[in-house]
Amino acid sequence: MRIGGQQVITSQPRTVELPFDGSAVGTIFQAGLEQVDAAVKAARAAAPAMREMTRDQRSNILRRAHGRLLERRDAIASAIVAECGKPIREARTEAERAAYTLLFSAEEAHRLAGEVVPMDAEPLGAGHWGMTVREPVGVIAAITPFNCPLSLAMHKIGPALAGGNTVVHKPASTTPLSALLMADLFEEAGLPAGALNVVTGPGGLLGDALVMHSGVNMVTLTGSVEVGLRLRTLVGMKRVTLELGNNSAVIVEDDADLDEAASRCVAGAFAHSGQVCISIQRVYVNRKVAAGFLERIVERSRKLAIGHPREAATEISPLITPDEAERVHEWIGDAVECGARLLTGGERSERATIAPAVLTDVPESHAIMRKEAFGPVMGVNQYDTLSQAIDWMNDSDYGLQAGIYTRDIGKAFTAARRAEVGGFLINQVPQFRVDQMPYGGVKLSGTGREGTRYAIEEMTEPKLICWKA
Repeated sequence: MRIGGQQVITSQPRTVELPFDGSAVGTIFQAGLEQVDAAVKAARAAAPAMREMTRDQRSNILRRAHGRLLERRDAIASAIVAECGKPIREARTEAERAAYTLLFSAEEAHRLAGEVVPMDAEPLGAGHWGMTVREPVGVIAAITPFNCPLSLAMHKIGPALAGGNTVVHKPASTTPLSALLMADLFEEAGLPAGALNVVTGPGGLLGDALVMHSGVNMVTLTGSVEVGLRLRTLVGMKRVTLELGNNSAVIVEDDADLDEAASRCVAGAFAHSGQVCISIQRVYVNRKVAAGFLERIVERSRKLAIGHPREAATEISPLITPDEAERVHEWIGDAVECGARLLTGGERSERATIAPAVLTDVPESHAIMRKEAFGPVMGVNQYDTLSQAIDWMNDSDYGLQAGIYTRDIGKAFTAARRAEVGGFLINQVPQFRVDQMPYGGVKLSGTGREGTRYAIEEMTEPKLICWKA
C-alpha cells in the first residue's frame, strides 16, 4: 500500500489473479482499520500543503504525471490486462485515455475560478462588493471498480488534486496493481507525501471504515447500486458523487444507416465483454428494418475474436470472475426459457469467458432488459412507433446514457428531449464517452457528474467574500 508516502505491508498478503485462467500475477497486502485510519490521517496532514499550492504548481504536477504515464503506458497496460483481463488493445487505449484525463485536469487547475457577485442588484447591497472563490473540500475518499481500474481512478484523482484536495484511494480488491503503479508515478511527479494514499483489500470492511471516517470530507464512488445506496446511509453530511451503472438502450429508426448502427452497436455492447457501465444492453429497432439490422448484428458478433487477453488479436476476453460468468450464462439461458430467441453466442469457455450473445424477442420484464448484466449480452427487440421505443427506453430504474440512430433531426431531438438519462447520443452509441464531457446519470444511475471540469466543481466549495466599500 501507499500511506503518507511510504510503502506499507501487513500480515495478510493477497494474490492477484489473471481472470482468464486464474494464474497469479501479483501479491498485495490487505489493509485493516489501522491502515485506513493512517491513510486518512496522512491525507489530512498533507491537506494544508495542497491547499496552499498555486494553481500552476498543481497543474505542473499533473502534467508531469501525464508525461510519465505516457512514457510507461505499456507497463501500465500490462498491469491492467493482468488484473482485470481486458484485451491488451483496450488496455493500451485505457492507459492513453487516463493520461488525457490527467492533462485535462492540469488545464482545469489553471481555470479554477469564482465569480463577481452583483451585490448592488438589490437596494440593500448598495456600497458592497462580493466575489466567490473555490476552495478544496479537503480529504476525498475515492472508491473505484474493477472494469476500468486506471481510467476511472484518474477521473477521481486528477480533478481532486487539481482542486487542491488530498485523496485516499480504495481500488477494487481484484484490481489493485495499476493503482499502486500510479501512486509511484505521482510521487515521481512531485506530489507531496500523503496527498495520494492507496489502501488495498476487500470493499466491505475497508469501504465502510473509509466513508464513515470523521477525517473524510467527500466520497466519490463508481460501483453497484447496492453499494451506492448503502454508502449514502453511512456518510451523513459528507458530499457524495455516485456513478452506479446503467442498462443502456439505443433506438434504431427505419431511416438509420444500418451498417454504421450495427457496427457501433456490436462495439458498444461487447467491448471489455460488456463490463462497462454504459455498455449497450438493449436495442430497439424499427420493425421495418429489423431483419436487415439483426442480420448485420449477428454477422459482426460472430466475427469477434475470443482469446487470451494478452494476444493482440483478442477482442473478447473473460469476465472478472467465474461467478460472474456463471451468472451471465444463467441469465441467457433463463431468457431463452422465457421466450427469447438466442441468435448467436452465449457459450461459456475457459474459466470465465462468454461468447457474445445476441437475443431477440426478449420479454421486457426479463433481467436482461431490466437489470445491469455487466456481460457480453445484447437484447434486440422490435417496435412500431418511435414513441413506443422511447417509452421502452425510459422504462428503466437506470438513467445514465442512451442513444438513437436516425437521419431525421426532428426524431433525434424528440428522443433526446424525452430521454430520462444524464447523457443522450445522436448517431452514436451510449457507450461513447470522451473524458472532458459531463458524465453521470439520474434515477438509480447515481448523482453528481464526472468529467474533469464538472468533477472539480463537485470537489470544491464556493466561498463568498463580501466587503463594504
